Amino acid sequence: MSSSPSPHSRAPQGSGTSPHCAAAPDLRTERLLLRPWSDGDLAAVLDGTRQPHWAADFPADGDRVIAGYTTGHPAARGAYGQRQILERESGLVVGAIGLFWPPADGSVEFGYGIVPSRRGRGYASEAARALVAFAFTAPGVHTVGAQIERSNPASGRVLQKAGLERWSSDATYVRFRLTGPAPA
Repeated sequence: MSSSPSPHSRAPQGSGTSPHCAAAPDLRTERLLLRPWSDGDLAAVLDGTRQPHWAADFPADGDRVIAGYTTGHPAARGAYGQRQILERESGLVVGAIGLFWPPADGSVEFGYGIVPSRRGRGYASEAARALVAFAFTAPGVHTVGAQIERSNPASGRVLQKAGLERWSSDATYVRFRLTGPAPA
């Protein structure tokens, strides 16, 4: 993970919705679709079975970590959980993004990753903006944050483009957050 939606797009094969994420809506941006992980894609990532609807360099190491996390944490399969990032034009999975649910004291963290072949196109910022906006629709959420390694300044630029502000750091990590209106 980098931080430790065209009318002619086609649905990827094997992307059926899991019973755990039946209530999770797809999030659409201009160029991307953020879709909850299917049981089939989780299993394929974890056992190393290539799927035809994946970009050639998907999954990356971070995607394998998130697939394992998602499989082991039921909340990661809910409406505010983990998602794959699909390029709408090609229908290919090009990364992952998700909230680490549940929130703590009104604050929720998220992480993301885009495969190397699709970096530099603004996909990470586009996906992050959509996920952050969606996070603020969750009951009780007033702050969305992410943490990156100091050695990854490009990810910091992604978070700033998504509207987050740097608020703290230590020798290893830089933390970003965005605080929204107080929940009703």
